Amino acid sequence: MPQMLVRDLDPEVVERLKARARAHGRSLQKEVKSILEEAAATLSTREAAEVAESWQGRLAGREYSDSAELVREDRER
Repeated sequence: MPQMLVRDLDPEVVERLKARARAHGRSLQKEVKSILEEAAATLSTREAAEVAESWQGRLAGREYSDSAELVREDRER
């Protein structure tokens, strides 16, 4: 499995990461790995815009009912 080495981290950053790891009941390595995995899984603004455009294209031209009207009907039951 690939590895990474991060040099010249501010000691204060390392202490904050250690505190965060303790709070989550993890080792420093597992905490940093979790942070990196979450960051990599998050869409960038550009990627999110592409997904939104794709859905807008798929849904274009369709007619939709008024959701407020549907909620009112449901509440009246």
